Amino acid sequence: MPILSRSVEQLVFDWDAPRGRNLAIAGFLVLSFLTHAVCFYIFQIVYPPAVSLLPPPARLSLITSTSGEGRTLLQWVEAEDPALASRTLRPPEAKAYSLPRLEHIPSYFTSEPVLKQPPPLVVDLRVPTSQPPGPVPLTAPPPVRTNAVVPTTVAFSKEIGDLGQPVLPPPKFASSTREEPEAVRFRIAVNRGGEIRYCFPINSSGDTKLDEQARSYVALCRFPGRSAPAEADQLLVWGTASVQWGNDVARPQATPTNTPAP
Repeated sequence: MPILSRSVEQLVFDWDAPRGRNLAIAGFLVLSFLTHAVCFYIFQIVYPPAVSLLPPPARLSLITSTSGEGRTLLQWVEAEDPALASRTLRPPEAKAYSLPRLEHIPSYFTSEPVLKQPPPLVVDLRVPTSQPPGPVPLTAPPPVRTNAVVPTTVAFSKEIGDLGQPVLPPPKFASSTREEPEAVRFRIAVNRGGEIRYCFPINSSGDTKLDEQARSYVALCRFPGRSAPAEADQLLVWGTASVQWGNDVARPQATPTNTPAP
């Protein structure tokens, strides 16, 4: 007996029947069922069910002639109908398929036909000559066109033009390029003696050599009627002078290039 009791005390695991575990599992199942029942009661019976709102029904408005607003709108639509301008309205008394009354106008009433000449009574059956007699054509050479000489002119502003007719030196211009020069303007000042004391260029003609010649040409201009030698530089009249180039400007001659013989 002592030997058996000693062996039982030395066991590590408890091998008794698990009665307590089965009761715990059954208790958890009963508790879960009660919890689900309570939740179902709260969310399905106590709380009101959700109400879904349906969309409003479609409405259809008819425009009839029973009301004053409807008649006014229909009359306006009929008056503004663009199809009325592209169709022909038949009168109410006309028939559906009646043809319009058209008056026939012959073509010889509007345009008189051209009558043909009758053939000659005696027909010439001779073979026509290849060189019939006729006037000798005179071939004159075309007239040679000579280009008229357009001189270079100087236009002064109103302030300078009131001083009188200017006396200009003989023009003699020579450009350094073959390009057409542009009109050049100068700011000038005329003293009481009629001399141009100051001449400043405003723009360029594209040729520096031609600009200097135009400046010297304008500076040598003289105006009459302002003689006062003692007070010649006390009063100046400022204005502008514009030089319009003509075809009297000498152009440089093109030098021929010697091409090597092949």
